[in-house]
Amino acid sequence: MTYLRKYGNSPFTTAVIHGGPGAPGEMASVARELSSFTGILEPLQTKATIEGQVKELRSVLEEHGALPINLIGFSWGAILSFIFAARYPRLVKKLILVGSGPYEERYAVNISSTRISRLEEEDWENFRSLDGVLNSATATNRNEAFCSLGKLLSKADTYDPLPHEIELIKCSYEVFKGVWGEAHTLRSSGKLLELGTKVKCPVVAIHGDYDPHPFDGVKEPLSGVLKDFRFFLLEKCGHRPWIEREAKEKFYELLEKEIHKQAI
Repeated sequence: MTYLRKYGNSPFTTAVIHGGPGAPGEMASVARELSSFTGILEPLQTKATIEGQVKELRSVLEEHGALPINLIGFSWGAILSFIFAARYPRLVKKLILVGSGPYEERYAVNISSTRISRLEEEDWENFRSLDGVLNSATATNRNEAFCSLGKLLSKADTYDPLPHEIELIKCSYEVFKGVWGEAHTLRSSGKLLELGTKVKCPVVAIHGDYDPHPFDGVKEPLSGVLKDFRFFLLEKCGHRPWIEREAKEKFYELLEKEIHKQAI
């Protein structure tokens, strides 16, 4: 597996950070779109700890990026980018959080139930089967089940999706379980939000109003800890704005504007 993909030409001023964790490749279409006006890096995270992913990201950005760099993090990648910007503020020029998970645990309690409530009966049966595989200590196909479950839940995450290709490279349940277990503890303890006091760059959050990850869980906590924070809510938009019929154009307009603004 290749751990980095490049789009456009040097200098690579921006990096897109995928979600999951353990689901690399889904930001490829965003990277291709943005590469029409700037060089883009797409790091593919492989480590099963937060510390491992932070160090892995730093190594890639220092070797290939034009520092300080713009980070566009999606879902888990938004939280990873937030942690990275707090740890290495001099390396990050601007932080753009897309469809981020919430920064306080109280906002996360209904995410799973919201997703499940949107599933049709057939999808619900598939969900139960896949969830059973992931919770089986003897299962040998958990990576495949994890990938299938992600694709299933993506149906519940979308409002009005355009035809699109799911560009995941290789799913890893081990990475997901290891990283998300640590992330849950970090958020529940309040230490995740506290990291915001160490973020020095401008931060922009872009969120869909139909995203099962509640936008209040991003907007309200971060407004209280970040010095330079702006929030954009996209209407008729789910978790992945770049595939949404009503939001795609506005999403890319926002990204281009924010990247160019920083470049001036």
